[in-house]
Parts: sequence; structure tokens; C-alpha cells
Amino acid sequence: MKFYLSSFKLGNETEKLRALLPNGRIGFVPNALDFTGADPDRRVAGIEEDMAALRELGAQVELVNLRDYFGKQGELAKKFYELRAIFISGGNVFVLRQAMMLSGADGVLESLRDATDFLYAGYSAAGCVLAPSLKAYAIIDPVDTPYPELKDIIWEGLGLVDFAFMPHWNSDHPESADLQKEIEYCRQRKIPYRAIRDGEVLIIG
Repeated sequence: MKFYLSSFKLGNETEKLRALLPNGRIGFVPNALDFTGADPDRRVAGIEEDMAALRELGAQVELVNLRDYFGKQGELAKKFYELRAIFISGGNVFVLRQAMMLSGADGVLESLRDATDFLYAGYSAAGCVLAPSLKAYAIIDPVDTPYPELKDIIWEGLGLVDFAFMPHWNSDHPESADLQKEIEYCRQRKIPYRAIRDGEVLIIG
């Protein structure tokens, strides 16, 4: 699996993102925006803005709402295998992790770990959820459980990378000031981390 992990939105490496697309198609996953109290109009506007930005790269973009696949892991696997690329919105990492468990996306992505022609892209929470543990992120993200199907908090990340992804570092972002607390959490516990500024992108693979 290849990774394109941006701190905010598409980041400043969009030509590399375009080149990484296996077949010019990409699924847009909005579920980090499902947090409790989310303004529905702002949510829709944010989704439309992100999908439009991907289309500007010349990509064929398809909305893949994980809520449509709760309890349907087989169908989601077929969709991911068909698209060969996904882009996940930022938002709340705990909500995104729940949606991944309920839809089976976590298992599908694990099965694609060694696929050289699959792209996992996204920003903020999309990179955070890849870490082995999500505990550091509770400093900034509310620990939210918006789905009636699952009210347990999931503290385990996907473990697809061996570090904590720390977006919005030293940036003009509302979460930037508190990010240092998350970094200090990692330092005290000797947890590897990667901090990047808004605009920067971490590309792996």
C-alpha cells in the first residue's frame, strides 16, 4: 500500500498525488466528519470542496460513505479493490475509527497492506487513524461515539504505520497550539511520531 498523508486538505504535492493514482479513480471517504453536533451544511460543503479539489486533478471521484457499508464488509472490499485508491477526509479520528470497524474497512485495508497498486490518501484524521494507538489524540479530538451500532471507544489504531501522525504542527490552525501536548505525550512514552505542517505531505511507498 502507498500512502499520501497530508496535514490539511490535499497539501502541496498534488502532482505527486495525481501520479500515485493507479487508474485515475479515487473513492472519497467522509466519515471523520460524522462527529456529534456536526453542522450538516458545513459537512456537505466540506465534502463537496474536497471532492472538487480531487476532480481538479483530473481524477474520477466517487463518494464512498462507510455508513452505507456497515455490516457489509464484502461489498466494501469489492468497492476498494475496484477503485484501488481512497482519499479520507479530516475530522474526528475516533469517529473515523468506529466507522472503519463497523464497515469492516479496517480489515479490508489490512488485507491490502502489501498491495503495491493501492493508494491510501487523506488528511489529518486519515493519517492519525493509521497509528498503532489513538490514545494521544484524545488530547485534541473529543472521544465521540455517534453511531448507535457501537458505543465502545476504540483506542487501537489500524497499525498500518509504526508512528503517530501529528498534523497541523506549527501551523495557522485552531489545533496547532494543543498539538504540542500530543507530541509531549508521545515523547514521555517514547512513542515514535511524525509532525508535519499544514501544506506538507508525507508520502510512503
